[in-house]
Amino acid sequence: MTNEERIKALFGRLDEIEAYYRCLGKMQFDMECCAPEEGIEQAGADMALIGKRVFSMTHDPEYVALLTALHENSEGLTALQRSAVEHLYEHYEKEKNFTPDFAYEMDLAANKAYGDWLQAKKAQDFSLFRDSFATLIENTRKAVGLRDRKKATVYDTLLDDYEKGGSIDQLDGFFAALKARILPLVQRITAEGKPIREDFMRRKVPIPQQEKFSRYLMRVEGLRDTATVLMTTEHPFTDHYGPTDVRITTHFYEDNFISNIFSTLHEGGHALFMQNEPIAHYENHAADNMTSAMHECISRFYENIIGRSEDFIALIMPELKAVTGDTFADVTKRELYEAVNLSRPGLIRMEADELTYCIHIMIRYELEKAFVNGDITVDEIPALWNAKYKEYLGLDVPNDEMGCLQDVHWTGSYGYFPSYALGNTYGAQILGTMQKDFDVFAAVRAGEVTKIRDWLTEHVFNIASLKTPDEWIRAVTGEPLNVNYYLDYLEDKFTKLYALQ
Repeated sequence: MTNEERIKALFGRLDEIEAYYRCLGKMQFDMECCAPEEGIEQAGADMALIGKRVFSMTHDPEYVALLTALHENSEGLTALQRSAVEHLYEHYEKEKNFTPDFAYEMDLAANKAYGDWLQAKKAQDFSLFRDSFATLIENTRKAVGLRDRKKATVYDTLLDDYEKGGSIDQLDGFFAALKARILPLVQRITAEGKPIREDFMRRKVPIPQQEKFSRYLMRVEGLRDTATVLMTTEHPFTDHYGPTDVRITTHFYEDNFISNIFSTLHEGGHALFMQNEPIAHYENHAADNMTSAMHECISRFYENIIGRSEDFIALIMPELKAVTGDTFADVTKRELYEAVNLSRPGLIRMEADELTYCIHIMIRYELEKAFVNGDITVDEIPALWNAKYKEYLGLDVPNDEMGCLQDVHWTGSYGYFPSYALGNTYGAQILGTMQKDFDVFAAVRAGEVTKIRDWLTEHVFNIASLKTPDEWIRAVTGEPLNVNYYLDYLEDKFTKLYALQ
């Protein structure tokens, strides 16, 4: 068999496999957005059963033989085909020693954990999630232990999964650099910062008005209406089933209208990545292979660097007032800009201001590192979480809902959280390069926000799935990851905002 015949046979199998993955994704979306509480367990069981079928397809001897042969000899393959083969083989290699029953049990446990997490969060009681959590951690350790190739520790292995080249050593240094410059700035703002008007921030905005404004924001970002859907869920996320079916979720609070604004902008950033990766990547099964931090880079970029800029607030203020009537009639553009950038230590990561956000990520990183590697037990997590919030942000955590149960991530993924902080850093570095090609904020002021999408499509989206993080950021900006772009950006913005000396 020639390589041309092999790749055709492999891609034929992948067409069917990816159809199953899309079905599983839609079932997951349904479970998180609209399934009744009593139906979640059944939905999870159904997904695990279909997942078992997919596992058998990706471990079928003929599939493995095709993939292995192409991995060992890629002569004649295009760059996209080689990229697809390498990503597929890497994924196979991580799971090749799993039995079908073990893979099924892992899926079943993760799907059950989601329902247990929802109940525990609602009851503000970690103990209702404790057993599922412990099972997930144990399954994660077993899964890593079955690999032929792994890193120094279980958590190092997981970090490398999410961000190629990632490790505890790398991230310890990264977070130390953030901590050294962010915490003193937080303390200066608390001690010296000018007061910011915020009385209007809890004014009630009816949900239909918020939804209408969300759809406006999605259009401003440059999303295609006919390929995007907007729904609500307990913990906002975005998923896609090809570039023509991208699904955004948000969470509306009548007395916290900005929560939805920045949730929509964040998830819309993910959606832009999904809609604008080259069609050729999808056709060659090479799409969606970028790392988590590459994706979070774009979502955090739109949420904060663009979305919380004074120019963007000036752009959207007339529409906000038009949609909400007299609710904000007495609020100026500058007042809204200052209010949405107000920096104050808080308990909830998703509501955190741009400056303190990475402290929330650092806390999760420190806990993940400890419980995944077995340095602490599951039972110690709530108390340690509370202690770290007191140490870093000076806050007392009143209950588990506002503490260690607030994020959905620990119902199945460990090693993802650092992606948010890395994404922030990538975004600031990319901004510096983008500004060399056009005045980014002048474009925002002029309502030409889609110029940003078009630049990202040309320079970022079209190569992300084909490169490692280091290769990617060097290709985009001409240098390796440099945390100082982000720290300089924060210091400049918040020093001016709070009129610090």
